[in-house]
Amino acid sequence: MKIANPYSLMALIITAFINVIMITYLNKDKKKNQLMKMFKYAVELLLTWCVGMILQITLSDKLGIPKIYFDYFVYIPICLVPIAVFFLGLIYEKTKITFKKKYLLLFIVPLITLLVLWTNDFHHLFYKQYSINISDTIFGPYASIHNLYSYSLLACGIFFLLKASIKNSGSFSKQSLLIVIGIAFPVVTSILGAVQIIKMSIYVTPITFTITILLCAISIFKFKFLGIAPIALQKIVDKISDSYIVLDEENNIIDFNKTFIDTFKIKNENIRGKNLIEILNEQKDKKSNINKIEKGIEKAKHSNKTISFEQKFEKIKKYFTVEITTISSENESLGTLVLLKDITQHKEDMETIKNNQDILMERERLASLGQLIGGIAHNLKTPIMSISGAVEGLEDLIKEYDESIDDPLVNSQDHHEIAKDMESWIPKIRTHIEYMSDIITTVKGQAVALSNQEDISFTVGELVKRVNILMKHELKNAYIYLNVMMKTDENLSLNGDVNSLVQVVNNMISNSIQAYDGKREQNIELEVNKKGNDVIFSIRDYAGGLPKEVQEKLFKEMITTKGKNGTGLGLYMSYSNIKARFGGDITFETEEGKGTTFNIIVPIKR
Repeated sequence: MKIANPYSLMALIITAFINVIMITYLNKDKKKNQLMKMFKYAVELLLTWCVGMILQITLSDKLGIPKIYFDYFVYIPICLVPIAVFFLGLIYEKTKITFKKKYLLLFIVPLITLLVLWTNDFHHLFYKQYSINISDTIFGPYASIHNLYSYSLLACGIFFLLKASIKNSGSFSKQSLLIVIGIAFPVVTSILGAVQIIKMSIYVTPITFTITILLCAISIFKFKFLGIAPIALQKIVDKISDSYIVLDEENNIIDFNKTFIDTFKIKNENIRGKNLIEILNEQKDKKSNINKIEKGIEKAKHSNKTISFEQKFEKIKKYFTVEITTISSENESLGTLVLLKDITQHKEDMETIKNNQDILMERERLASLGQLIGGIAHNLKTPIMSISGAVEGLEDLIKEYDESIDDPLVNSQDHHEIAKDMESWIPKIRTHIEYMSDIITTVKGQAVALSNQEDISFTVGELVKRVNILMKHELKNAYIYLNVMMKTDENLSLNGDVNSLVQVVNNMISNSIQAYDGKREQNIELEVNKKGNDVIFSIRDYAGGLPKEVQEKLFKEMITTKGKNGTGLGLYMSYSNIKARFGGDITFETEEGKGTTFNIIVPIKR
């Protein structure tokens, strides 16, 4: 295949023109990544190669300069193009590399090649006989070393491209396939010419690179080879329900998925290369939201940790968990991944649960009020009846005294006896009034506890006294006996919301009563003990224990063994109350067929 000089010149000029266009385009893009910079470097080498060939064709005969001297100049880019292709493939595989000192070894053979070539007149190690027609050229022994080295680097570059394409997409993406074909074309042509399978001139090699340039141009302009994920991979990430964006060091978008476009209702899907912060500003959301994301990105870059926070975007009315992570390979930053997990439904569900919980808590409050009212009615009934009896007794004595005033048979001793009888009723009435006062104080405290919480100092004895008063009615109705075992000083002082603690203990006792399921003449034990710096209130029943399915969920969620008659809120809220209000804990011990013990552990605050 022998190309005449006029045609060769035309093809080389066209090639050079395309190179210039490519370089101009690459120079306009100020946001060049490492891959684009290496690609630009390769194009510049090709342009230099073409210019050298053009000068050889146009000036050699006119100026009488031997053509081989132009080759001395042309071989500078010829030696460096394989290195550029090698790095092009390496960067494509790793996204970004750090140029290490060991890479300088790649330039040793090219430097030797140039020295051998420039001194060829003295030893003819590269050319024994030079000709622009490859078939007429007789190469020296060193030319084989140069060709083997150059083709090896080109092969490595192509291998890296193939490896990256297969790894990322499972098959060739259109972008990388075009590049591989483009690079392979001049390599194959050169090999065929070198082994003289086809006849060609030295001008054919740069001309074949014209095809490479064209294919690269198609990849860049049509498929955006230098800024897009392989097609198969892109299809996969488009199916992901979470939005993600990959940014370069200047926060420009390298990659994204369709979910991001759809979620934020971005009309222009061609956003690669655009700044994420500018795009978010275009969405006209709160400035504070955008600033938070911008600060999160910067923090992730400097800390190498995943930065996570919740963010609501007002315009699209959605909540997200934003996770920002620096992507790195071999301690080299490749970019930043911004993952937006849509938690809107979760937020709405939590709001619904909270509302439902508020309703349940209100029901529990009303139930507690009902229990208090029942306790008041029962506990006040006895002293009121006793006081009523005392009043009737006093009325009889007053009537008797009044009638005896004018009775001559009644002496002073009789008057003293009547007064003594009247006086005997006073302690009885006072005792009942004090008991009623205790009930009112206790009930008032518990009623206030349902809407208000106050930390005070109280003794263990005071707490047990309140429990006895409030639970007396329920225990009596169920024919259940509460046995209090005080194994610590009843004057031991605790600090906190006594009413809340009373309510928790009462709830545990109520649960034990209900656990007997109507059985009468049963016992519940309330044991108060001190262990270390904790006071432990143990409520023990012998009602048969808790089922395993209940044990596993106890304190973790609202669960009840009462069927439709229970909400499970009492025990759940008791646990939360002890944790939050006292910094304590509730544990339990149960054995099926025997019984259950709940331990309310309250730290002694100094």
